[in-house]
Amino acid sequence: MVVSVRRPLLAPQTPMVQCVGSVHELKRTFLVSAPAERSTSATNIRRGLQADRMKRVLQGDEQEDGGGTSGGSQESLKRPCKQTREEDSEEEEASRCEYLPQEILLHIFQYLPLLDRAYASQVCRGWNQAFHMPELWRCFEFELNQPASSYLKATHPDLIKQIIKRHSKHLQYVSFKVRMESEKERKQCGVDSSRESAEAACNILSQLVNCSLKTLGLISTARPSFMELPKSHFISALTVVFVNSKSLSSLKIDDTPVDDPSLKVLVANNSDTLRLLKMSSCPHVSPAGILCVADQCHGLRELALNYHLLSDELLIALSSERHVHLEHLRIDVVSENPGQQFHTIKKSSWDAMVRHSPKFNLVMYFFLYEDEFGPFFRDEIPVTHLYFGRSVSKDVLGRVGLNCPRLVELVVCANGLRPLDEELIRIAQRCTQLSAIGLGECEVSCSAFVEFVKMCGDRLTQLSIMEDVLVPDHRYGLDDIHWEVSKHLGRVWFPDMMPTW
Repeated sequence: MVVSVRRPLLAPQTPMVQCVGSVHELKRTFLVSAPAERSTSATNIRRGLQADRMKRVLQGDEQEDGGGTSGGSQESLKRPCKQTREEDSEEEEASRCEYLPQEILLHIFQYLPLLDRAYASQVCRGWNQAFHMPELWRCFEFELNQPASSYLKATHPDLIKQIIKRHSKHLQYVSFKVRMESEKERKQCGVDSSRESAEAACNILSQLVNCSLKTLGLISTARPSFMELPKSHFISALTVVFVNSKSLSSLKIDDTPVDDPSLKVLVANNSDTLRLLKMSSCPHVSPAGILCVADQCHGLRELALNYHLLSDELLIALSSERHVHLEHLRIDVVSENPGQQFHTIKKSSWDAMVRHSPKFNLVMYFFLYEDEFGPFFRDEIPVTHLYFGRSVSKDVLGRVGLNCPRLVELVVCANGLRPLDEELIRIAQRCTQLSAIGLGECEVSCSAFVEFVKMCGDRLTQLSIMEDVLVPDHRYGLDDIHWEVSKHLGRVWFPDMMPTW
């Protein structure tokens, strides 16, 4: 059932921001207003519609009395009657909205941003009650991803303060989204709105003293805005959540200035409940800091971090008898400077992980230059999902085929102009669990590609190959290769014109 909602209290051409008026009107949204005033809101709407209708009817009568043909008089009567029917319909719609079931209102309100929820709560008593239902505030996303000139100025701080004051005890699943602004927006605003949004997120965090969160996510779009804040300010706000949330199970703090002492506070208060920890690109955390988490949080099932935090000691800790079976481990291998050196993880450490958690997924993202792959893939590694974001050499891909028997998904964004025929065939032979592959900006002969599909086509669920990757040869050309590949896949297949990964 689609419900058409009319906003009778707002003029059609009046901006929302101007309708709020003052801070006192915003506070009125959250404070319990007089019952008589709220209960008569729908009645006032109906009275206004009736008065307007009567005025139009009287105007029609005056035109009729003023002289005119009988046909003209009939037309003047028809128009008010038509308007009357339309306004009756609008009146009925307004009445229906007032008596919508709380369950439907709750479902609708969950899709509204914070500011729109506040406006909707001013329509009538029933909507105001729905606005304050505890179920509405268990899962909430603070979208601080608008330019400072619009969102932060349109949403008065008292609005957020009242939300936290009345509903912080209901908040359980909270995330903050901080946008990255363009250079044009920064020049227009005259301020760094991304940093301003990050500061607003920290201010909100520092007020969550009466809540017990289960999930917290700090998300920066493109640029790590939280890294631009003073470290002490961010740590102080985050510690408030760590201390007061005794049942935190999921924490996503990528690209933030979190450090070892703050992780110790996290462990001291949430070691029994923490299940997921994502903290890639956190330069102030040391291997000892993440090892402390692994030693104490025995229920940890998902972990995402940078390669510089990975160590043999960490893998051994995750493989201890006290620790539950890890389900997902993501490692980002990123080169900050060309020629950077990377340490090596022992094969015995990986073997211990596989023995303890034989079904765990090891996801590795590589953003390295070709001459930085020296320590990798020399020995067998239990990687299941492998992504190369920069150019990778034939030699490295050859080692992948030899030492990655658990590989399930492989994405190669670039390789160069040397064909990868042998490497691709070796991967098909040795990686018997491979079910998804993506290739871009590299070369493979059409014959080798068809042979690859013959060997593993029955298990390939995703085959994303750029058209420029395939090189025609004496057996197959670009016009007929899709028929041959489709035959072995058992479904229609065509090369991609653009990357889909």
